[in-house]
Amino acid sequence: MKIHHLRNATIIVEFGPNRILIDPMFAPKNALPPLRVFGARQRNPLVDLPESAATALESVTHCLITHCQKGHFDHLDRAAKNWLRDRQLPIICTPHDTRHLAERGLNVRPLPEAHGQPNSFMGGRIRTVRCTHGRGLVGKLMEHGVGYLIEVPDEPSLYLSGDTILTPTVREFVAHHRPQVCVVPAGGARFDMGSDIIMGIDEVVEFTRLAPGVVVANHLEALSHCPVTRSALALAARQAGVEARLHIPRDGEVLHMTAPVGARMATWPPPGIGAPCPAP
Repeated sequence: MKIHHLRNATIIVEFGPNRILIDPMFAPKNALPPLRVFGARQRNPLVDLPESAATALESVTHCLITHCQKGHFDHLDRAAKNWLRDRQLPIICTPHDTRHLAERGLNVRPLPEAHGQPNSFMGGRIRTVRCTHGRGLVGKLMEHGVGYLIEVPDEPSLYLSGDTILTPTVREFVAHHRPQVCVVPAGGARFDMGSDIIMGIDEVVEFTRLAPGVVVANHLEALSHCPVTRSALALAARQAGVEARLHIPRDGEVLHMTAPVGARMATWPPPGIGAPCPAP
């Protein structure tokens, strides 16, 4: 497996012949509005896409969306919609986002509704887990979306957490499924009121202690409401003794992930609980 980190939440995951684009934001630097009213009103994104993005995007075969409504342009902006519409790439999403995406002329392939249940995907399986995109009043106004666990034979299991804080649901999901690679938001995003709407330094360090494998941090140094820097997160990881398992990629960096020798997908469901997940 390869994970090509482009910017913010936008990555390309490579499983064999499949190249899955996750939560694309393609706008050039400063093309999108500020996300905070008070203080420095910086336009977004803060940086351009890396030079490697154009070549990497040529090989994309699918797109996966964690959430995209209520103004979440950092996970699907107008430039990305136009790009996906022109190419008619299959877009995998939840039923909740199906109509929103289809009305924009996109080639939507929704997953079934049930959270936590496996569905056929890329010769393996995929399942969703609920996100909590902030607490309190701000949380009630947010689009919460989902995370995805992807398990493909002979590849590391991959948990894409989506935009979430560290909740009991996330803890239990990771403890039960034990993903070998996790991608989590680390920017500590917040608006002018309320608390963090995604993980920040403390929760990412805690998540890394909880997770059994490698953790990849994103949502860093690309949006004006994400104050966490790569250097601050790296320092905290060193002080906590988890720096060996927490990867903090630069924009444009490609991470190569390998499954442990002899690792295979676990049978689902366990013996005596129905039939295995059907082949695609």
